[in-house]
Amino acid sequence: MPSPAGMSGMDSVSRALETVLASLEDSKAENIVSIDIQGKSSLGDHMVVASGRSHRHVSAVADQLLKALKDAGLGNARVEGLAAADWVLIDSGDIIVHIFRPEVREFYNLEKMWQAPDLEEETIH
Repeated sequence: MPSPAGMSGMDSVSRALETVLASLEDSKAENIVSIDIQGKSSLGDHMVVASGRSHRHVSAVADQLLKALKDAGLGNARVEGLAAADWVLIDSGDIIVHIFRPEVREFYNLEKMWQAPDLEEETIH
């Protein structure tokens, strides 16, 4: 049976992910993709990628998400790129959120890289 501390840790990740996804939906972010990166990276447990239609929309989506995280008691996330609003990175610890303008998202194609299948043991080294 998991310890209460272990369960609350998982609950907080689930609650944070729900908060992130609900905020992105509410602010009309487009093409929202959630990627489970547990075991693939020590950066966090989940990566969420979304698009805004313009610089202004990307900025508004990011601002709303930061407020939602703070209001949910999930602390102050680290933010990069808000001034330019081409690609905003919000790191809340367990969840990393990327909000792109569509052209920038297409160029970097993060989903393809992070959703790549895990290499099997039989792969030639």
